[in-house]
Amino acid sequence: MEVADLAFGGMGVARHDGFVVFVPDTVPGDRARVRVRKSRRRFAESDLLEVLEAGPARRDPPCPYVPRCGGCRLQHVAYETTVDAKRSQIREHLGRIGHLPDIDVRPVDPAAEPFGYRNKMEYSAAPAPGGGLTLGFHRRGRWDEVIDLDACLLATPRGNAVRDTVRRWATDCGIAPYDQRAQAGQLRHLVVREGVATGELLVTVVTAHGAEDLVDGLAAPLTAAHPEVVGLLHAVNDGLAETTQGLPTRLVSGRDWFTERVMDVTLRLSAPSFFQTNTNMTGRLYERVAEAAGLDGGQVLYDLFCGVGSIGIALGRRARHVVAIDIVPEAIEDARRNAAANGLDGYTALCGDVGKVMTEHRGQLPEPDVVIIDPPRGGLSGKAVRRVLEVGAPVLVYVSCHPATFADNAAKFVEGGYRLEYVQPVDMFPQTPHVEAVARFVRTAEGPRGPLDADPGA
Repeated sequence: MEVADLAFGGMGVARHDGFVVFVPDTVPGDRARVRVRKSRRRFAESDLLEVLEAGPARRDPPCPYVPRCGGCRLQHVAYETTVDAKRSQIREHLGRIGHLPDIDVRPVDPAAEPFGYRNKMEYSAAPAPGGGLTLGFHRRGRWDEVIDLDACLLATPRGNAVRDTVRRWATDCGIAPYDQRAQAGQLRHLVVREGVATGELLVTVVTAHGAEDLVDGLAAPLTAAHPEVVGLLHAVNDGLAETTQGLPTRLVSGRDWFTERVMDVTLRLSAPSFFQTNTNMTGRLYERVAEAAGLDGGQVLYDLFCGVGSIGIALGRRARHVVAIDIVPEAIEDARRNAAANGLDGYTALCGDVGKVMTEHRGQLPEPDVVIIDPPRGGLSGKAVRRVLEVGAPVLVYVSCHPATFADNAAKFVEGGYRLEYVQPVDMFPQTPHVEAVARFVRTAEGPRGPLDADPGA
């Protein structure tokens, strides 16, 4: 069967008499032998058995862990083909989910660097098959197996070096990796965050309970090998879930934040705060946001889901006042500090649920001329969309990291009286199926903007 194109998520798409078959690890133009493992009424999922004839877009992956590793999904596809596919996928989602088939989806801004671009890496620890420690990424489709890495091609050289140092430390000290099946062991995760423009590194080691003295012993060898490490943190996970977020965390040495620079703005980033994982493309993304916002110095700008405030602060000199809202207290504290450090006087940062904050402060905040929305992957809830519609800003700029949830939200904004002028994709995540996009909406009608709902906590 011949593969025609790529679906969102990186699967190849083959068709037979209108029936769709999804095939992993294939490229457009491949002729492949497959085995169907799950069939539905309109489509089937399959396993790739053999590539009979390679398509023109097929490439040899430079990473030796492909396809075992669950990280990269598109290293076997020519880069030009992946960016074309990402553009098509945004169009397809807008048409199929949003019922917006004729939107101007512009050519993708390609990544400046195809490899070595990630400023944040999360590694999992697990027992090695023959004993000892593995520190890397989960094997594709497995929760209980971790592939030990010599180098990750998406990480920076500094990030790879820190991982190797921590693995040597754990091995030399006899620290047991956490075994998910047995629910026993100590070392669970390693998180490395990097200021690419500043060279600063912040390291978090996640363990089970009772490893305080062991982690304290890492501080000296880590900073000796990597003077650019500005802080070491220790988080404790006593639960079953494999997570690095929301855990009790203590500072072992140094400080619990690092700095990064983007668009002539210096940012302070604490360990739990969100920041785009591709620093070099973040400036390009923010320039696209600025173009869509159309700021000339006189507007009030709302920065929703602001994180550490990076977008609002980067664009703040082009606005009269910025109102930033996020639900993460540490992020809001970072946003306030960042605004002050960058000399942005007209800046208000508020902590809480975006919809609830806008409701509670209705009439107390300046009315926005432009609203920038940078939501998490799940997009905006229906009630959050209504809150934005009730504010009624002339311009909305939506920063999307998921085409499906964006298409759903876009349809609701159009129903509420906005026109979607264009979408500008930006490839922040080469070698993976993910794509960021900036969309500009302009208000054309009043829409359903009546009184606020009785429940302000939505």
